[in-house]
Amino acid sequence: MLIPFRRALLTAIRQHNCRLFSDSNVTSSTRKGLVLGVYEKQSDNDGIHFTEAAAEFDRSISGKLSEMLSISGPPLKKGKSRIFYGLHQDFPSVIVVGLGKSGTGVCGKENWDNCKENIRAAVSAGCRQLQDLEVAHVQVDPCGDGQSAAEGAMLGLFEYDELKTKKKVRVTTQPYGSVDSAAWQKGVLYGDGQNLARQLMEAPANHITPTVFANTIEQKLSPFAHKVAVHKRPQSWIESEQMEAFLSVSKGSEEPPIFLELHYKGSLDSAQPPLVLVGKGITFDSGGISLKPSSGMDAMRADMGGAATVCSSIVTAAALKLPINIIGLAPLCENMPSGKANKPGDVVRAKNGKTIQVDNTDAEGRLILADALCYAHSFKPRAIINAATLTGAMDVALGSAATGVFTNSDWLWDRLHKASIVTGDRVWRMPLFQHYTKQITESALADLNNVGKYSRSGGACTAAAFLKEFVTADHWAHLDIAGVMTNKDEVPYLRKGMSGRPTQVMFEKKNICAKTIHVI
Repeated sequence: MLIPFRRALLTAIRQHNCRLFSDSNVTSSTRKGLVLGVYEKQSDNDGIHFTEAAAEFDRSISGKLSEMLSISGPPLKKGKSRIFYGLHQDFPSVIVVGLGKSGTGVCGKENWDNCKENIRAAVSAGCRQLQDLEVAHVQVDPCGDGQSAAEGAMLGLFEYDELKTKKKVRVTTQPYGSVDSAAWQKGVLYGDGQNLARQLMEAPANHITPTVFANTIEQKLSPFAHKVAVHKRPQSWIESEQMEAFLSVSKGSEEPPIFLELHYKGSLDSAQPPLVLVGKGITFDSGGISLKPSSGMDAMRADMGGAATVCSSIVTAAALKLPINIIGLAPLCENMPSGKANKPGDVVRAKNGKTIQVDNTDAEGRLILADALCYAHSFKPRAIINAATLTGAMDVALGSAATGVFTNSDWLWDRLHKASIVTGDRVWRMPLFQHYTKQITESALADLNNVGKYSRSGGACTAAAFLKEFVTADHWAHLDIAGVMTNKDEVPYLRKGMSGRPTQVMFEKKNICAKTIHVI
């Protein structure tokens, strides 16, 4: 007897919702939405387990939300959502999102915080659903973790459509109910930072040249000019620094190279040794004379992902006012085939005097990083971290599950690993064995070869071994981010496209370093 009643009630709800949604007085610019969270039941006998904010909303409308959830379908599982219309005069559209089980935390097997990841994914799904309905103003349930909720909202709503005539509705978000405003704002800044990296990586190569990249970062840092110095080093400076490896890659292109140097002075102690971040900045990688296949070459507009994440993390560090000194270095150029380009078998000399036989011009990222790493040591840094979309072999090894980390420092690895657990952007430690060093030091014509002797074996490891030849610092880490460069559906709170990973690991690690750098 209940089935006909339930069908009739659902029909009445749908008709009521349709009338509300078709109201001609409601436009996308005035329409408001609300995202609320609900946990999974611990047992079949449990009632609906709302978050604090969702429970308060349910009380304010005399339990209508509980009633609608109960009759509209099975209990919401993690990642699922359900939308209701007309429950509250201030919020014509209310989306309830599933947060999974309450009380979950760090999972040792997955190497992340399940609770934070569930919140990011759920809030992102709710916000995107409302954006698809052209709801321009969305209030978000903090779900007990305002920072993660804000991150989910900011990351989920981003889409690069700047060059399209038809754009998605721009959505403004704010927390609903009581929330730690500092935590929410921190989440907004974290999301904005990663979105800046995504924007740079997603833009076409003719729109983000080395010059435009440098100018964009300079503009983003302009509000923090009292704390940040920006140096856009021209080709003449690069030549004076004897960065022949970097110049050898850039000479095949008509676009002039730029060595972008950022100094963030966040510590009251100006003499505090800086953390130096180095990012690979190939704004388009054709492969040079060792030309890449045409299929998928358009994605090589994001081969400056290392520079994008490094520079974006410094923008975020400045916005967060982190009490630490940071230097960012980004060698920026294109890798193109021309009569001036590197030829397989050419030999070039790096800034530290070591000669390099260039047997594959598509292994160019390690050449520009070699000179940048040498230069990084001139600042007597506490630690050096470089990030680069360096090898396809890294994608083969780990896929998009984690960034591969090669490091000579257990201390630095520990900080990176802790940062990745908090952010959900995982890292995995890879080997720096002498086994790999031997493969790049046995060169016929020079001190080093830019590819390993066994080209199909351990490519990510031999690339890291090559970079290690330009490092003398006690604390150095190389992040190979080729596998995490793009997102299809692996990270549920990111849309398909360039991911901007691991920007959050970079500035979360700085947060950790800001508290512990004195112990190095």
